[in-house]
Amino acid sequence: MLKWALIFAVVALIAGALGFGGIAGAAAGVAKILFVLFAIGFLVFVALGLMAGKKIAGD
Repeated sequence: MLKWALIFAVVALIAGALGFGGIAGAAAGVAKILFVLFAIGFLVFVALGLMAGKKIAGD
């Protein structure tokens, strides 16, 4: 998902540099949404990993 967020961010930068404002805004919006979803998923999996690690270690 982070890969797609970076791709949309690059598309937004290129479209903005070429003067395509509407496309750049849309691509930037998609990139922001994908990055937020990636960040939330990452934090959830880190928390689950920490909880599972504690149960396996017996703490």
